[in-house]
Amino acid sequence: MSEQSRRPRRPAKPYRRPQKDPVRILAFEALRAVDERDAYANLVLPPLLRKAREKGDFDARDAALATELVYGTLRRQGTYDAVIAACVDRPLREVDPPVLDVLGLGVHQLLGTRIPTHAAVSASVELARVVLGDGRAKFVNAVLRKVAQDDLDGWIEKVAPPYDEDPEDHLAVVHSHPRWVVSALWDSLGGGRAGIEKLLAADNERPEVTLVARPGRATTEELLREDAAVAGRWSPYAVRLAEGGEPGAVEAVREGRAGVQDEGSQLVALAVANAPLDGPDEKWLDGCAGPGGKAALLAALAAERGAALLASEKQPHRAGLVARALHGNPGPYQVIAADGTRPPWRPGSFDRVLVDVPCTGLGALRRRPEARWRRRPEDLENFAPLQRGLLRTALDSVRVGGVVGYATCSPHLAETRAVVSDVLKQRPDTELIDARPLLPGVPDLGEGPDVQLWPHVHGTDAMYLALIRRTA
Repeated sequence: MSEQSRRPRRPAKPYRRPQKDPVRILAFEALRAVDERDAYANLVLPPLLRKAREKGDFDARDAALATELVYGTLRRQGTYDAVIAACVDRPLREVDPPVLDVLGLGVHQLLGTRIPTHAAVSASVELARVVLGDGRAKFVNAVLRKVAQDDLDGWIEKVAPPYDEDPEDHLAVVHSHPRWVVSALWDSLGGGRAGIEKLLAADNERPEVTLVARPGRATTEELLREDAAVAGRWSPYAVRLAEGGEPGAVEAVREGRAGVQDEGSQLVALAVANAPLDGPDEKWLDGCAGPGGKAALLAALAAERGAALLASEKQPHRAGLVARALHGNPGPYQVIAADGTRPPWRPGSFDRVLVDVPCTGLGALRRRPEARWRRRPEDLENFAPLQRGLLRTALDSVRVGGVVGYATCSPHLAETRAVVSDVLKQRPDTELIDARPLLPGVPDLGEGPDVQLWPHVHGTDAMYLALIRRTA
């Protein structure tokens, strides 16, 4: 008998099957869809949650946790990546994206939630075993144990450069925004440190769900009968749902008589609808109507006055969303798929025109946190010709005495005042209207005549609006 055979054998470790955690697996699947398909979490997550509920895997608490894990990880990705980078021995670009997603979920549980440390680490390692395999699970375990040695404030002190040395880089790490976005937002605010910090912090807060009662089809009184519903701050048609409120459970929303719409978006539509005109008020145009929120509100307001709305959207599938949003409107309307820079209608056809132009979306980072990591400064150059072209067409489309509203869901100066200024320099037949009186009760609207709303000031998306009258 050999020496080797005489040695007592060590008992084999019992095989432990990885435990499947449906909440964290769903959160991981959502993050992979965001990364691999450039999907948006607010479009990916609801069907995943609905499928999980139908299978019986989820209750309301599970859905809330999955939602927090997905949105929290995306919002704080920049901060968490800086922490992870300090805990690994290679550049993050050399770590596989699925591994980074598991690590991000784990870091958010450790630094951004009240989940106990041991539970956060063990649940993340189990997730890694299920979706990545045992080898990578060991790597995840080692990294998260390093992360767990300090809290969020401690890590920020370690990984963020001092404010005095590089204010923008400091704020980028602390508030998890790309540096160029910090710089652009700071320029748009034109204020000191307190304003930019409040804005960046507001971008990382979960936004309220706001409903709109479409005039003639629903009332705020009806919506306020819902559990935990409160009146909006500024729009007479707005109702806010408390955290966890489910719009799909509201009968008026299911029937299309009400919809989900940020209050800033409502205010833009109302200002365009209520701007003073010279002459008739019968034909309205929404020149960039997709996906249909503003068009639905405008159509309802137009119907009350006997006016008709034409809703135009370039992309056919988005025009379909507009048609769905307007379905059931009591007044006359039409939805078409058309290029707003080469329109099929004749010049001077409309009394009121709204163009909510395609933009970087930097004003809606609360709702689409992944957008901050996708956008690049060069996107501004790509949007610029389209934005100017759409505004020029809108000014051609309105009659003399009529009004155009130019709107964006971005506060970036290159997408707001620069566009309006450049176009109006070539249009002596136009004048700016003071938009501020058309947002009654809304404070802190600046010097005008245009309006910039802010999440940290008004509790809305950072919508911009300029109102322009055609004078000749």
